[in-house]
Amino acid sequence: MLYPTATDWLNAPRKHVMLFGMSGLGKTHLANLLREGGDWFHYSIDYRIGTRYMGEFIADNFKREAMKVPLLRELLLSDSVYISSNITFDNLAPLSTYLGKPGNPDKGGLPFAEYMLRQDQHRSAEIAALADTPHFIARAEALYGYSNFICDTGGSICEVIDPDNPDDPLMCQLARHVLPIWIKGSEAHTAELIRRFDRAPKPMYYQPQFLQMAWADYQRETGLAENAIDPDAFVRWTYARALAHRAPRYAAMARNWGVSVTAEEVANLRGAEDFAALIATRLPK
Repeated sequence: MLYPTATDWLNAPRKHVMLFGMSGLGKTHLANLLREGGDWFHYSIDYRIGTRYMGEFIADNFKREAMKVPLLRELLLSDSVYISSNITFDNLAPLSTYLGKPGNPDKGGLPFAEYMLRQDQHRSAEIAALADTPHFIARAEALYGYSNFICDTGGSICEVIDPDNPDDPLMCQLARHVLPIWIKGSEAHTAELIRRFDRAPKPMYYQPQFLQMAWADYQRETGLAENAIDPDAFVRWTYARALAHRAPRYAAMARNWGVSVTAEEVANLRGAEDFAALIATRLPK
């Protein structure tokens, strides 16, 4: 572990951490809290995915839709307009929109094969963005003078590594540079995340084997053909399964490489000093 004891952590002149857990439990809130304190660099994995590694896919998808409109087609072909996404730390809609949902095309659904292709693109992008973490730690200090660093990961990090393998190459690489911290939700949080997702279902990345099994099970349960499936209904049904699927994977990550805190504890933090004190309670004295 990067910080073997609480004393090592509290006395470290450079604090480097990586947050993981389900979206909606406080990762980005905590990252923003520390960044606003003035001496923490915030590295967002989802932002890096959407700009560096999938930006061209996203922009091309916009252009593909624009080419269906005669006026925009003419302007694009003459290089008279420029189309790109405007992803920010707080607005990742262009990335979610590109990932899409499988099912009925009349309801915005993608063919399952195309959906899986985009999922695979996201997998490669997420691994690359995570592997960039050491580079951004060095860049943040050399270029901007930040000695403290927080990596804000997407909820799907547990899908692109092997959490039960203590020798997983990517996690071992990351653990040499950051302290992984699991923000753990309660049963009440799980119920709220499901309610929130039901209100506004959004595309997500899932492990291929999990997703293929879910797609087959859903077709079998509903008796619907691929192009008749309501995309929102499918992702709602899949999300509840994903929470149960990911919880033990997050727990294994914390057990093998890091520590855990609760979403309630994170919500009560007021600044960097509170955060440092909380993490110290999770490390050996």
